[in-house]
Amino acid sequence: MSRVETALSSHSSRVDAEAGFPFSAVVGQERLQLALILCAVHPGIGGVLVRGEKGTAKSTVVRALAHLLPPVVDETGARPARLVELPVGATEDRVVGSLDLERVLRDGEQAFRPGLLAAAHHGVLYVDEVNLLHDHLVDVLLDAAAMGRVHIERDGVSHSHPARFVLVGTMNPEEGELRPQLLDRFGLTVDVAASRDVDVRMAVVRRRLDYEADPAGFAARYAAADREIAGRIMAARDRLPEVALDDVELRRIAALCASFDVDGMRADLVVARTATAHAAWRGGDAVTEDDVRIAAELALPHRRRRDPFDEPGISEEQLDEAMKEAAEQADRAEEPTPPTEFDGERQENDGSDGDRGPEDPDDGPDAPPEGPGGGGPAPREGRTGTPNPSAAKPPRWEVPGVGEGAPGRRSRAQTRHGRVVRSTTETTAGLHLLGTVFAAAPHQHGRGRIEGPLALEPEDLRGAYREGREGNLVVFVVDASGSMAARDRLSAVTGAVVSLLRDAYQRRDKVAVITVRGQDAELVLPPTSSVDIAVRRLAGLRTGGKTPLAAGLLKAREVIHRERVRDPRRRPMLVLLTDGRATGGVDPVPRARVAAALLAKDAVTAMVVDCERGMVRLGLAAELARELRGGYLRLAELTGAAVADIVRAGSVDGPAARSARAA
Repeated sequence: MSRVETALSSHSSRVDAEAGFPFSAVVGQERLQLALILCAVHPGIGGVLVRGEKGTAKSTVVRALAHLLPPVVDETGARPARLVELPVGATEDRVVGSLDLERVLRDGEQAFRPGLLAAAHHGVLYVDEVNLLHDHLVDVLLDAAAMGRVHIERDGVSHSHPARFVLVGTMNPEEGELRPQLLDRFGLTVDVAASRDVDVRMAVVRRRLDYEADPAGFAARYAAADREIAGRIMAARDRLPEVALDDVELRRIAALCASFDVDGMRADLVVARTATAHAAWRGGDAVTEDDVRIAAELALPHRRRRDPFDEPGISEEQLDEAMKEAAEQADRAEEPTPPTEFDGERQENDGSDGDRGPEDPDDGPDAPPEGPGGGGPAPREGRTGTPNPSAAKPPRWEVPGVGEGAPGRRSRAQTRHGRVVRSTTETTAGLHLLGTVFAAAPHQHGRGRIEGPLALEPEDLRGAYREGREGNLVVFVVDASGSMAARDRLSAVTGAVVSLLRDAYQRRDKVAVITVRGQDAELVLPPTSSVDIAVRRLAGLRTGGKTPLAAGLLKAREVIHRERVRDPRRRPMLVLLTDGRATGGVDPVPRARVAAALLAKDAVTAMVVDCERGMVRLGLAAELARELRGGYLRLAELTGAAVADIVRAGSVDGPAARSARAA
């Protein structure tokens, strides 16, 4: 049992009255309970991100927290702390607040309408499925959680108000991950999973049934425990300003964060705040080594993830080793600094060659630098997420036209969060103030208005037409046949797919992966937003056999049709990696051309990555690209030099396409 779990062992039996889940029913619930309490003690920590599979009582635990927070005293008197839930589809106006158009148009006075962040002040702001929330809204939430205030400068409004709340986000990693940059903005992260112990699962079901039979009596059973924890949170809040963080422990924190190579200084600040909050929670007056370790267990694992496909987490062994190194650094802080000697003999030795001979290879201006910058230690080997200088950034492929799909970063789309392009009669994306005024202005005389507010009619209202970017469905068809099975070629193809998957991750796409080998095509990954699962599936890619390209293209068409029924607004894109040699099935080449023509008829955006090598090139992949009416790119261009231009289907005018036409 880790120090985090033992820190709450006396309260591990607490049950949420709304659902009856014992904390021991889910692995990591004690850790989650402590993380929530520490953020309640010190909201400046920056909130908690809860990662876990479905059905692990993530939402239940978060909703229970609001009942434990101290009451809020405002202009209306004392009231319970609120739990404010943020819907995934909320607009920025609803979150931060906006101009009160009703009062502007009715009374002619400028007024501000507060949003959900104002409502969550001194309470809990809960975002379920935070990984599905639009990135710019996540940025707004995390900025407010870190600063404790919301600043609005928009629509002619300049407003600021306090917003100190406990931010909690929950997510299922199977539905897609948060970007590492956003992960870092959450103060603490906890992973939870359902217990596989039969007795524990029986206890969960029994408590749930007991709650359903008598909700009031069930809640009364645990009211005393709730009051005890609420009292401890209040006492810890009062004690927090008096907790001392001396230089020894601060050096320990800095050394610990440096040993894990975390980026920036946010980790150091979060660990310091969390350690201070934990000291206050346990009733101490100073931060100790145990407080620092518990804070590190909660604040550092997710910050080690630089690449989208890195696994988050820190093992006990890694943390033990890092704490040992940090202890050595902390001990140095207590050692007195030796006095500097300036006698002539010392200066002579330091300023001359000393014991070195004139032919010492490390002496003189041509000596090799100790580190990459010439004066520091060499970088730590094996650092996770270090960019590969030979890896190229893939070209930005996008679906032509303007779509209406889920928010993302690939293709142009009409969205609720993009920049305002013009006004429209549709008001679903918010009102366009100037458009409404201009529409009403010509009718003021006819409506009898001489002075005062505008005379408005429903037909005057104009909405904002916003244009942004959407995420697409990217279907990868990977040729894994015998002609592709040479080790160097397969390695290059796998590397190219991982590069494209990383691009899909950054652009918030859904992806599907189909492999072509033997006599058929296999859907190895159905459409999903969890791109890192696709990378793991590629690790076990099997190769060999013939090349049933027609089967792969028809399978892709089937997947696209099925996904169009589920999500008709998400536009598809096909990425085919092959050398074009269709050999599997009856009449393989004609059937492949027919399948390609069907996809072209369906107006599926396509890109063919030609994996053919050798002195003699048949150019079959380029012919397949023409049948698909799609783009064309050679594998060497994808894995070697970066392609600078944007390649669009139907308008393939990049250097790769020109070279294909020349071939």
